Amino acid sequence: MGAYSRRGPLLVESDVNLTATFERSTRGFRDGAATAGTTSMVGAMRWTGRRGKLNRLGIGLAVGYALGTISTADIVVKRMAGRDLRLQGTGNPGAANAMKVLGTKAGLVVMAGDISKGVVACAIGGVLAGPTGAHLAGTASVAGHCHPVWNGFRGGKGVATSVGQCFATFPAYFPIDIGVAAATAAVPAWKQRAFAATLASSAIWVVGGVVWWAKGWRNLWGPKPTIMLPVSALLSSAIIIERFIAAGDVTDPSSSDPRREPHTAARPRHEVLP
Repeated sequence: MGAYSRRGPLLVESDVNLTATFERSTRGFRDGAATAGTTSMVGAMRWTGRRGKLNRLGIGLAVGYALGTISTADIVVKRMAGRDLRLQGTGNPGAANAMKVLGTKAGLVVMAGDISKGVVACAIGGVLAGPTGAHLAGTASVAGHCHPVWNGFRGGKGVATSVGQCFATFPAYFPIDIGVAAATAAVPAWKQRAFAATLASSAIWVVGGVVWWAKGWRNLWGPKPTIMLPVSALLSSAIIIERFIAAGDVTDPSSSDPRREPHTAARPRHEVLP
C-alpha cells in the first residue's frame, strides 16, 4: 500500500510503500523478542532436564562441602578459652578432643554444631537435587569437615558430621546408630578402641542402607531409600576411616609402642599451650 501526498487540490499516491516500512520497523522488535525468549529458554534449561539436575547437584555438593569446612571446634574453643584445639590433647579439632580439653559443655556444643552441619547440608542438597542431592551433599559435608581447604585439608574425623547425615537421610536407622554408639561408650574395652568402634558402626550403617534399599522399607522423614543411601554411607565411612588412619589412631592404646610419644610431645615446647 502506498502513501498519499497533497499536490495542490489533489491527493496523489506516492511511491512510498507503507507496508514495507512497517515491516522493517517491527522486524527489530520481533528479533529482540525472539532473542529474549531464546535466552530465557536456555536459562530455564540450565535448571531443568538432565543438565539442570547435574548443575543443581553440583551446587548442592559445593554448598555441602563449604558447610563442612566450618570448624565448629575452632570457633567454640577460641571463644571459650582462646586456645587452638590443634595444639591441645589429641590435636583433633572435634567434639571428643574439645570435651577432653575444656570439659563436657564445650564438647557438647562442638558436637551439636558438627551434627548440624551434616543435617543442613543434606537439607539443602535435597531441595536442590532431590534424594541424590541430599545423600551426596551429606557426604560432601563430611569431606569438608575432614579435609577443609582453608586449613590445608587438615580437619577433624567427621564422625559427628556423619551422624547429622544419617539423621537427615537415614532416620529409620538413626536409633540403631545411637544404640551402637551408646554400647560402644558403655564398654570400656571398646571405648578405648575408637577406630575399631567406628569401623564397626560404619559397617552396620552401610549394611543397613543396603537392607533398607533392597527391602524398600519406609525411611520416616528421610528420602525414599535408593542405591545412593548405601553408596553415600560407604563414601562417608571411607573418608572417616582414612582420617583415622592418617592421624595414626588405628592402634590399641593399651598395647601401643612405649617408644611412641604423645601428640603434644612431638611439638616444640614453645608451641604447646598450658
